[in-house]
Amino acid sequence: MAGTGGARAGLPPALLWAHLVNDGLAAYLPGILPAIALERHLSVALAGSLVTALLLGQVLQPLAGLLADRVGGRALILAGPLLGAAATLGLAFGRGYDVLVGALLVTGLGNTLFHPQALAAARRAASGRAGRGMSAFLVAGEAGRALSPLVGGLLVARWGVGAIWALAIPVVLTWPWLWRYIPVSPRAAQGTARPRIHWRSHLGPAGALVLFAALRAATIYGVVTFLPLLWRAQGGSLVTGASMVTTLIGVGIAGNLAGGLASDRWGRLPVLAASSLVSLVLVVGLIGATGVWLFLLLAVAGIFLFSSLPVTMLAGQDIFPENPAFGSGVALGLGNGLGALGVLGLGVLSNAFGLHAAFWAMAAGLLVAAMAVPSLARRCGRPTTGGA
Repeated sequence: MAGTGGARAGLPPALLWAHLVNDGLAAYLPGILPAIALERHLSVALAGSLVTALLLGQVLQPLAGLLADRVGGRALILAGPLLGAAATLGLAFGRGYDVLVGALLVTGLGNTLFHPQALAAARRAASGRAGRGMSAFLVAGEAGRALSPLVGGLLVARWGVGAIWALAIPVVLTWPWLWRYIPVSPRAAQGTARPRIHWRSHLGPAGALVLFAALRAATIYGVVTFLPLLWRAQGGSLVTGASMVTTLIGVGIAGNLAGGLASDRWGRLPVLAASSLVSLVLVVGLIGATGVWLFLLLAVAGIFLFSSLPVTMLAGQDIFPENPAFGSGVALGLGNGLGALGVLGLGVLSNAFGLHAAFWAMAAGLLVAAMAVPSLARRCGRPTTGGA
């Protein structure tokens, strides 16, 4: 699916594969978190703090975007999966809580370095239809994020947490190919400066975008963190809990595609508003859902939550046209990093009032996100068919 969409959008297969393995190595934690929490005797709040450690480094993505715009090349893209692969060793064999946090911080650093340069490269390669090209690139990453929790859960259920290092094997096997075929990004000419960022004119739309992205991220990360923990606490299996994460993110691939295509046709603001409001209803529904209804709601929630992802990437690049990689870092990294802090808060809330309280808090956050959408109208309200 990712490969086909990428070919139509003109994206190099190596760039798609790099996104798949990078995001897979940054997303398996929720699938094995109940096992780690049980083995290491972690409370819900401490388990949530591991997810925060994994994601917090993404607040540095705007800085990584500035670096990517300045140096060009492909080193930052290649660093992501390499650091993620190395960090699996710490998670597999480290025993102390501090070692786990350190390994997850390394994974987050690699993810932070990867995305701004890779997102800018994807937009350059997707000549003609920016929405379709961005969706194709994001689909590859979401495929990795969907598969890795389930694969990680299967590995841990069969051989224990120490087997998680096996997730690094695809990176090791394909590293020479990635090194050769990842596209090289342009760099500023010698002695010339990148265009200045016009902070005053960008501040309002950028603030609204970060607020929207942070609340969306807190919801996605909150669901994939606390739903498996709730399931496990009720006596469910580790693999079934991991499959919930795979369902949300895997079906979210369709949402990525639909969001990019819909934004090309109808504009970005309707996609952002629908994503927030429909997701709000679905998150509330997850509180009491069981059996097949739970998985059905997760699937539909994946479509609507992830439909806004390519739209916010493009919005960030449009808000900061002078530094598109920086704009990608703001839309993705800063939003995700702040969303990671939200997961920490949701963990504290769950400890005090129970896991259901986290879902009500996520629903409230989505309402606030919907209220932030009109503030983006100046920069990203029009369809983008036929151009970037």
